[in-house]
Amino acid sequence: MNDRSTNLKSIRPIIASAQVNDSMTTDECFQNATLRPIIKMQNHLLILVFRNYIEKRKNVFYDLSLTKQLAYIENAIHKDMKFRNSVKGMIIGQFTVEEYELYIQNSSALNKRMMNIVKERLVSNIQLFTQPLAKAI
Repeated sequence: MNDRSTNLKSIRPIIASAQVNDSMTTDECFQNATLRPIIKMQNHLLILVFRNYIEKRKNVFYDLSLTKQLAYIENAIHKDMKFRNSVKGMIIGQFTVEEYELYIQNSSALNKRMMNIVKERLVSNIQLFTQPLAKAI
């Protein structure tokens, strides 16, 4: 393993519940060994990126009911291709070369898993999106 791969893996959080075993599919193994740790590591950035997404769209998110806020997150992750591709880039950029080679073998299914995990992260942090950030003068 080269220095970049070693360094990338060394900064990822350990997720005790993200088990990998022989009975899992390749996609499940990749999700638990690679996607979940990277997304957890990128959590703060993902929150800031989503805050910016809300702001760029006139802060309408803050005026929505909780149900509509959840739908807004879902729509941003699954339907807004520009936002979705930006988020994917933040995650794929943390892959090792070996992980990327695994990823491209089944990128469509892995993208779906990736975006579902990101969506769940944003939903679980929805309390952080209850009001716009105050602007510094």
